Amino acid sequence: MIAYLSGPIENAENDGADWRLSITHWLKDEINHNVFNPVEATRGTISGITNDEFREMKKTEPEKYKKLVRKIIDIDIKAVVENSDYLIVNWDESVFKGGGTHGEITLAYYLKKPVYLINHVPIDDLSSWIFSCSTEVFDSFDDLKIYLSSLYK
Repeated sequence: MIAYLSGPIENAENDGADWRLSITHWLKDEINHNVFNPVEATRGTISGITNDEFREMKKTEPEKYKKLVRKIIDIDIKAVVENSDYLIVNWDESVFKGGGTHGEITLAYYLKKPVYLINHVPIDDLSSWIFSCSTEVFDSFDDLKIYLSSLYK
């Protein structure tokens, strides 16, 4: 099984790398699942460019930036469609400034892939669309781990 690790990158602390690393270890060690980590895929696409330089390109070299981001989008969509069995989504306030996570969840829902959402915002701030595309909604990663352990062990 392969989990796609969805959640904010662009506006998240450390590009959302920390939670992805933590859950990757747990998934591999506890239930023997692999992951697609879009943070790692993004780093490969923009190798040789720092994160700050990459973000600045949006203003200084918008066409080059758009081409790079489209490569990232293509990689991520292919991973959701062809190379993952379910999504784990970390949903916090930084997701409100982005679009990729919303799209990944919607695509997974359309493809009938399970979407496990860890919600860190008040329920009134969780969009009805995202809530309804989610297979299960959890308050913490610990709750998700209990659920996945019972489902896949």
